[in-house]
Amino acid sequence: MRGAALAGSLAMLSLATACSGAESDATAKKGTPMPTAVTAAPAAGVVAPAKVEVIAGLTGCTAKIRIDADELRQGVCHTEESDYLITTFPEEQYKETWLESASIYGGQYLVGSRWVVSAQPKMLTRFRPVLGGAIRQLGGTGPSAAPSAS
Repeated sequence: MRGAALAGSLAMLSLATACSGAESDATAKKGTPMPTAVTAAPAAGVVAPAKVEVIAGLTGCTAKIRIDADELRQGVCHTEESDYLITTFPEEQYKETWLESASIYGGQYLVGSRWVVSAQPKMLTRFRPVLGGAIRQLGGTGPSAAPSAS
């Protein structure tokens, strides 16, 4: 079952990382994570973990469900400003496995109790006061798009 969760999460990482922003050069070189703090979301008025549809509504969209599996549910939101993914998990361990898999691609994610939002950094900053959670910077260890100067 864990293998299925990992396989499902890896299949979706390409879209998730396409929606996530690249970390700044200074942060990438230093290898230091961006400071984050978990905050409550008084504007949300819900108790996490929320459903994809609830998170989508709070961010101003109606999500189209892409994955509805035992290990995760994922919806995609299309807005005038940005496209982004909302992923929810039935258990915290599935979220952590998904994040561990996503870490090879790097980027920033808004992470809450059994949910993750994958979006451009400016959108994550906008969503955080509404949804709560913490913006997490994941380290990229995968191949670089730019050739190295050797």
